[in-house]
Amino acid sequence: MNFPANTKFSEEHEWVVVDGDIATIGVTDFAQQQLGDIVFVEIETEGETLNKGEVFGTIEAVKTVSDLFMPISGEIIEVNPNLEASPELVNKDPYAEGWMLKVKMSKKSELDGLMDAAAYKAHIG
Repeated sequence: MNFPANTKFSEEHEWVVVDGDIATIGVTDFAQQQLGDIVFVEIETEGETLNKGEVFGTIEAVKTVSDLFMPISGEIIEVNPNLEASPELVNKDPYAEGWMLKVKMSKKSELDGLMDAAAYKAHIG
């Protein structure tokens, strides 16, 4: 399993990479493995401002549908346009081509509540 060092992780299995005040968000390698083959990603919250913990979309695998939760608060400024036609990118490359959102963070201090790679690895056992 992959745990990039420059990445923060939520208990709900989303990852966050920060560049200035913009955060890129997706689901972790662990999450995509647990879900199995991803067949659909639905994110209709572009342009909205959501709080940490709110649902920003859903991810559908062959046997299940799961909510996607905001790991930090902010305005969703971009949704990965490639996921509509190729949701399997989440399985193939969850930390790069399979990213889901770009968010303009409103509470950068919330990053302190996220886990680093070592803590996330311990969290999932």
